[in-house]
This record gives sequence, C-alpha cells and structure tokens, in this order.
Amino acid sequence: MEKLLLFIDYAGVAVFAITGCLVAAKKQLDIVSFVLLAAVTGIGGGTARDVVLGNLPVFWVKQPLYLIDCVVTAIVMFFVARHVASYQKWIVWGDAVGVAVFTVTGAKIALDAGAHWSVCITMGVMTSIVGGIIRDILAGEPSLIIRKEIYATACALGAAVFLVVHTYAPTMAVLAGVASCFALRAAAIIWRLQLPGYQWIEDHTEKRRASDGSAP
Repeated sequence: MEKLLLFIDYAGVAVFAITGCLVAAKKQLDIVSFVLLAAVTGIGGGTARDVVLGNLPVFWVKQPLYLIDCVVTAIVMFFVARHVASYQKWIVWGDAVGVAVFTVTGAKIALDAGAHWSVCITMGVMTSIVGGIIRDILAGEPSLIIRKEIYATACALGAAVFLVVHTYAPTMAVLAGVASCFALRAAAIIWRLQLPGYQWIEDHTEKRRASDGSAP
C-alpha cells in the first residue's frame, strides 16, 4: 500500500505540474515560466504545509525527486502542451486522484506531528489547494478557492474521514480518506455540483445610490 501511495503521490505531483504548464501554455510563456508554474503547483501546497508545521527542511528538499518530477514535466510540456490540452478531461480525473492522495498525506503528516484534529484537516486542505492558488495568482487567473465548484470541500471531507477512521481502524484510515475525497470530487465533476452562493439582495437605499452615482 505504501509503495502504491508513493507512486500515486509522484504521479499526482506530475498531474498538478501539468495543470500549471497548461496555464503557462495558454499565456504563451517561456520555458522558465513553465518550470515555475509547474513547481509551485506541484509542490507548493506541501511546502506551505511543512513550513506551517515546522517540518524543515521541507519534503522536496529531503526528497529532490519531487522537484525533479516538476522540472521534467515542465520541459516535456513545453513541447507537447497543445497536444496534451486535448486530454483535459483525463487531466481533471488525474487531478481528482492526486487531490485525494495529497489531502490524506497532508492530514497524516500533521497527525504524526501531534497536531490538533482541526489543524490536521487544515493541513490536508492546504496540501491540496495552495499550489493551485499560487499558480492562479502568478498567472493572473481567478483563484480556485473563490469558485463555487466543490474542490476544497472534498479535501476537508477526506481529511475528516481519515481522522475519524484512524481513531477506530488505523489500517483503513488512508484508504477511507482517499476514497471519500475522491468520491465527492468525482460527483462534483460528473454532476457539476456546486455549493450554493450567497444571495445578495440590495435594499432601496443601495439601489438609489447606484442609480444616482452617489458614494456609499
């Protein structure tokens, strides 16, 4: 199981890096930018997690293969990005698997560090989404965290399930956490599930100010 999760972990980093490269390709950036966006997307979340938890040096400094994974992916993508883009549907599903594994990995690392359950869930979510947030900020794209699409919610569910199951059946915790996170993310992809947005209703004063151009 550990070897399988490690393989999926590296594959997940590569898929995350590919999403960063696709953004770079659409922006028509150079190869250095490809590497930058691939790296921040692939290992940015885990880096933020390790810094917050005080796990220094961070994971990719201890295991440089994660960084090499991002760099190699970026170099390859610089030449084939336009062809890979046609497989966007499969990339989304690969991303869903990576998110599920990263979430549980982040929560488990926090748990092993003796963190409170709320911190463990936060670290699970952080591991999965911070890289994408940094990528979007650097590329000037709308951040995934402010979209209604179910993404971070699936991460929080996966981390929470992992912690609950770990209390009663530690050997099943990783599988349960990964499965629950992936299941919710998959449902969101298939049925386009979204969280309800806040319904802003303007009162008469706001409407009047808007119509006459007066300051609030």
